[in-house]
Amino acid sequence: MQLSDLKNLKIAIVGAGYGGASAAKALSLLGADVNVYEQANQIREAGAGIGLRPSTMQRFREWGIFDAIARVSSPSEAFEILTPACERIMQEAWPAAGEQIHTHLIHRGDFIDALLGVLPEGMVHLGHKLESVQDKGDSAVLTFANGRSAEADLVIGADGIKSVVRKQLFSDKDPVFSGEHAYRVVISADDAYGMIVDDNLRMYIGRGTKIYLLPLRHRNQVSFDITALCPDGTWVPRVTKDQLLATVRGFDERLVNITRDLDMDAVNIRAVYDIDPIDTWHSGSVVLMGDAAHSMLHHQGQGANSAVEDAGALADALREADSVQEALALFQATRKPVTDELQRISRQAWNEGEIDDVFPGQKPAALASEK
Repeated sequence: MQLSDLKNLKIAIVGAGYGGASAAKALSLLGADVNVYEQANQIREAGAGIGLRPSTMQRFREWGIFDAIARVSSPSEAFEILTPACERIMQEAWPAAGEQIHTHLIHRGDFIDALLGVLPEGMVHLGHKLESVQDKGDSAVLTFANGRSAEADLVIGADGIKSVVRKQLFSDKDPVFSGEHAYRVVISADDAYGMIVDDNLRMYIGRGTKIYLLPLRHRNQVSFDITALCPDGTWVPRVTKDQLLATVRGFDERLVNITRDLDMDAVNIRAVYDIDPIDTWHSGSVVLMGDAAHSMLHHQGQGANSAVEDAGALADALREADSVQEALALFQATRKPVTDELQRISRQAWNEGEIDDVFPGQKPAALASEK
């Protein structure tokens, strides 16, 4: 689109998470009039750490915010997979985009704070819970629970796995339960029993349970994540310390001790969900991105990265196409094949049948306790 057209473009983004904040930055750099509407009255990211891939960091460099992200993250050289007894199965160096850009490990809270911190003051509007979206063809109208409304030439649904935009305009299918729980917490590196010696991300994989240790050495902390099979699909299940310890039975005693020491009030406990791929992400004036378009399981560590890549691809498409509608079609054609494949791969985690092939004769503690 012509520079003059982009400067006259009014864009409303629903959701101020990774995708929404990244899109706000990328699109505001095009000169568009951007407003972000977030349902929360205060943005707080619970949970743990994530890895930002080189392609993601490259986008931040393009947008002039690389230093803001690098300042609150640690560059990482490799990813390791180990047995419960800490025997290495494989080690793979992260791909690098040139000598300067590596995977960076970051706390989720620091990440969203850094993204929001580079947006112009007044761009993000808190306390705006979306109730409805009306697609008028060449524009769309948002109505919020606080009684306010907004009209824009382009509405971007970046409102997560439970997206109101997706539900009302594109797909009424519910999220899909993976059969797993995720237990996430950040602890001091001093409490990790000497297991944090570098910036490598490590995954210890056992029968029905995976444990991730993601160093946040710039914070002197480590993100500790247990993902375990469990049939309870309650979004926020109740789990006791004894149940959590049962999931790590048979792992290295240091990992068991970390689990035993956890303050359960600090542990973020969630059932793990994704969505099935949906056929269409856009209309003439509304488009989905991030988890709203392609929520995926966390096994590949690609959720946040995909949201940032969406933001960059959408900005590229608007710059290259002749109209908003052409840009949205180009965006979907560019990103959907990639995210469809990532969704497929992310579902290739442990299930009970696969566990029987790898660990014959043993039942995961989390499943055994349900029988």
